[in-house]
Amino acid sequence: MSREDFSDTLRVLVATDCHLGYMEKDEIRRHDSFKAFEEICSIAEEKQVDFLLLGGDLFHENKPSRTTLVKAIEILRRHCLNDKPVQIQVVSDQTVNFQNAFGQVNYEDPHFNVGLPVFSIHGNHDDPAGVDNLSAIDILSACNLVNYFGKMVLGGSGVGQITLYPILMKKGSTTVALYGLGNIRDERLNRMFQTPHAVQWMRPEVQEGCDVSDWFNILVLHQNRVKSNPKNAISEHFLPRFLDFIVWGHEHECLIDPQEVSGMGFHITQPGSSVATSLIDGESKPKHVLLLEIKGNQYRPTKIPLTSVRPFEYTEIVLKDESDIDPNDQNSILEHLDKVVRNLIEKASKKAVNRSEIKLPLVRIKVDYSGFMTINPQRFGQKYVGKVANPQDILIFSKASKKGRSEANIDDSERLRPEELNQQNIEALVAESNLKMEILPVNDLDVALHNFVNKDDKLAFYSCVQYNLQETRGKLAKDSDAKKFEEDDLILKVGECLEERLKDRSTRPTGSSQFLSTGLTSENLTKGSSGIANASFSDDEDTTQMSGLAPPTRGRRGSSTANTTRGRAKAPTRGRGRGKASSAMKQTTLDSSLGFRQSQRSASAAASAAFKSASTIGEDDVDSPSSEEVEPEDFNKPDSSSEDDESTKGKGRKRPATTKRGRGRGSGTSKRGRKNESSSSLNRLLSSKDDDEDEDDEDREKKLNKSQPRVTRNYGALRR
Repeated sequence: MSREDFSDTLRVLVATDCHLGYMEKDEIRRHDSFKAFEEICSIAEEKQVDFLLLGGDLFHENKPSRTTLVKAIEILRRHCLNDKPVQIQVVSDQTVNFQNAFGQVNYEDPHFNVGLPVFSIHGNHDDPAGVDNLSAIDILSACNLVNYFGKMVLGGSGVGQITLYPILMKKGSTTVALYGLGNIRDERLNRMFQTPHAVQWMRPEVQEGCDVSDWFNILVLHQNRVKSNPKNAISEHFLPRFLDFIVWGHEHECLIDPQEVSGMGFHITQPGSSVATSLIDGESKPKHVLLLEIKGNQYRPTKIPLTSVRPFEYTEIVLKDESDIDPNDQNSILEHLDKVVRNLIEKASKKAVNRSEIKLPLVRIKVDYSGFMTINPQRFGQKYVGKVANPQDILIFSKASKKGRSEANIDDSERLRPEELNQQNIEALVAESNLKMEILPVNDLDVALHNFVNKDDKLAFYSCVQYNLQETRGKLAKDSDAKKFEEDDLILKVGECLEERLKDRSTRPTGSSQFLSTGLTSENLTKGSSGIANASFSDDEDTTQMSGLAPPTRGRRGSSTANTTRGRAKAPTRGRGRGKASSAMKQTTLDSSLGFRQSQRSASAAASAAFKSASTIGEDDVDSPSSEEVEPEDFNKPDSSSEDDESTKGKGRKRPATTKRGRGRGSGTSKRGRKNESSSSLNRLLSSKDDDEDEDDEDREKKLNKSQPRVTRNYGALRR
């Protein structure tokens, strides 16, 4: 290539699905993903490419370990940071292309010498998650090692709306528009492509000497391509026709040679994974990366094999088709399988490129044992320890389908999607069992399950319940007759609310995560000593408050003892000699913590607030309907009417004493708002009370301490 051609030719190395950190706890295979990624970066340096393009799933885990992160940063630092000049120029709005705190391509930062730019989208394994919607690739982006693009914010209403802005690059006379689309759930993206104006593509503006047709348009995406389920995959015909070249990630089978899509005018390359994560036929094909050279509107692909990949041999046998096997003799089956394994090991050793470093091969045999006995795969593999890399799962047994070979094509395509074979969503399970969800929506549970399994979100289901609980409370609170509900009526009302909420959601803007509005994080929930027990389950709470946050109500402090605030009346004492124990036992009853009467109390509290504030606090006949249903042990719970009344009083006003409920015969003493803690304790010591009452109070305290569950000290401060 002449110097003039070199200055006008943009060279890109394309790879996908590196899965760094795969099998990191396996002593034999733990380094495989890193060696393959190191080789990819070395090829990029050797071929003097302008940038390295990654198509998602750089990491295998959504939350990669520290070991994986350190090794990934070391590899990128070795190969990407140098003094080599970068020949490409980004001419688009970089703050739109790169959604991080810096908003620019990494090699333009004057504090870094970046010689090999890396551009990457996220996949389904390392997609953004959590309250801040961050991915593991955001860590590499913050380190200025990777240019992270294709991160979408789902706006609009209904199914959502996304807009794809290209990264516009120039090298000499060659102009490239690079579109990126990080992984979105296939069912949702499928619906978005079929919804008008849900997916919008931005085109470059017409400039002097550069028409729209002069741009070479590349799209990088990470979605299902195998159409085992049409709704669970993306069709090539959904994509716009102005695209010239598509890099398709997520599929692990290496189909590196670009294939033209009939009637669409663009070509698709599927580089596949650089490490075998599933022992199937599609993964046993040789692994490659693609060198893409672009000049004007023309491109030249060159596939480059990866030599550091562990050899993998796969075969299928049908026992009934083998003539040397006796169905009644298990030893003959073992002998035949041993011969097949030895042949595969020998075949793998012959393919080894570097004889000085021969790796233990991966071997997988799919055995159709119809009409035969099975054998223990683990026991069979023990004799191959030290000879193969996967002795525990060499064999996998299967039976021929009763429907015959009519579904053979479907089986072939299913085999290439091993990650989806054993997965099923809640929506399908509910449909199969003819169930009807009356409290929680199916879609919310489906999202919670996905976050719990794939994103390791321990609070996914808890956030789902809290989110729907708040929505249901809001609906019930709008009903003027909420305080008249019985328990059976309340359950029916919740079912009606569920239908109304589902209708409202179809017209309401939706974000990328439905449960972020609860504001729950694992850090907040682990601040206290008892995990989720720190969360307030107060009857009068409308929003979830954590123990680490100060409550907004006046006249209360975040301590376990009831302290007096300036100008406010202090809470009445429960009796002499009780100290901190009385306030430490402020908690709800069992049924309210389960959430059935919680919504009822929340709704009735607002309806009867005016009536309570006009009455004396100590009268038993003014209690809310929920307090009449609770067990006798609930007398120690603070009266919500007294707290409502407290919020209506002015500064320095007196507050009448509450009347004891239960067996106590004496009445509580009144406290003035400006008295300090020492004077209140003196009043308790000087107050005249019967000895019988003290004994009764102490007996009741002991019983409650035994029967009621342990709560945190700050629990009382969370009550509104």
